[in-house]
Amino acid sequence: MAAAADRLLHLLRAAPASPAPAAVPSSRTRATFYHQPRSLRLAAGASGMRRVAVACSSAGAGGSGVEGDEEGMTYKGAGVDIDAGTELVRRIGRLAPAIGGFGGLFPFGDQFLVAGTDGVGTKLKLAFETGIHDTIGIDLVAMSVNDIVTSGAKPLFFLDYYATSKLDVDLAEKVIKGIVDGCRQSDCALLGGETAEMPDFYKEGEYDLSGFAVGAVKKDKVIDGKNIMEGDIIIGLPSSGVHSNGFSLARRVLEKSGLSLNDQLPRNDGMITTVGEALMAPTVIYVKQVLEIINKGGVKGIAHITGGGFTDNIPRVFPSGLGAKIFTAAWEVPPVFRWIQEVGKIEDAEMRRTFNMGIGMVLVVSKEAADGILEGTHGPNHAYRIGEVISGEGVHYV
Repeated sequence: MAAAADRLLHLLRAAPASPAPAAVPSSRTRATFYHQPRSLRLAAGASGMRRVAVACSSAGAGGSGVEGDEEGMTYKGAGVDIDAGTELVRRIGRLAPAIGGFGGLFPFGDQFLVAGTDGVGTKLKLAFETGIHDTIGIDLVAMSVNDIVTSGAKPLFFLDYYATSKLDVDLAEKVIKGIVDGCRQSDCALLGGETAEMPDFYKEGEYDLSGFAVGAVKKDKVIDGKNIMEGDIIIGLPSSGVHSNGFSLARRVLEKSGLSLNDQLPRNDGMITTVGEALMAPTVIYVKQVLEIINKGGVKGIAHITGGGFTDNIPRVFPSGLGAKIFTAAWEVPPVFRWIQEVGKIEDAEMRRTFNMGIGMVLVVSKEAADGILEGTHGPNHAYRIGEVISGEGVHYV
């Protein structure tokens, strides 16, 4: 425990009920919760509700979405340097050569334990502004379990870390309920967590989150991409929107647009949502769908499309000398991305290296297995044939 002048309050919590097999009970306890509910707030200078017009051109359709001479916005300009992150991973790799995949593997009998950790980035800032806290926990779980399922691992349990300057127990309860929901969706146990109250460390009313997932896969069932070959088929699973990456840039675009989070934005299905709701749509948890596809056979590699987009994440699962050809017209890019690109005057390459562009998970499968996998997907579990493996390096968009 820290000194009294800067104390850290540890609220040890027990795991809530979960549909997963019973875990060893944790000695942690979690307090009851209190919160004053927030309404969806308007941006400064905005009033009422407007509808956002979104043109048809988009990165997914091959258009640049950039007009005029104004310099386009970038992720780096918004404060996030992907190249610096890549360099850090390279340097860490010299100290711990085994890291670098979407999840870390630890041998355990005839299985590997697969672990992953992540947060939800500055999507939290929009949670504070919109008052939408009940789904941010789903995002937290999704970011880690989607990473570990890329190895073929079934998630076993999840732990969380919730930190704030002054504990608002009702607000924290909303967040934890979302975490419980995410664990149910991925069929894993919420084993425990840590609540840290750190005075003066965060702004009033704000908090930070981290999550940690552990799963297991038989050693002879690990999916690692080593058998990928030229001609294999690339399948994409649709996202719900921005998911939990790229929000530093998305928030800059929102600020530049002068729009309110209450303003209207069209969806691909013809329905209308608000800008705030579109940006806060919870990250899809792909665990059950991916495990079902794996059971059909023929899956050689899987990439979770997070920070770095297609451009940086797909090559992570390829052997040296192989690349990807992506058919950009194979799926419909959600309007939220077209709006971000047009308002921010963002180049195609920047969009594809920052956002998922409507595809949150990519699977590389054999030609023989592709048709069977695609025929078995429909409705919310729809899948698209979005590309193929080619000779060469990197990701090429056609």
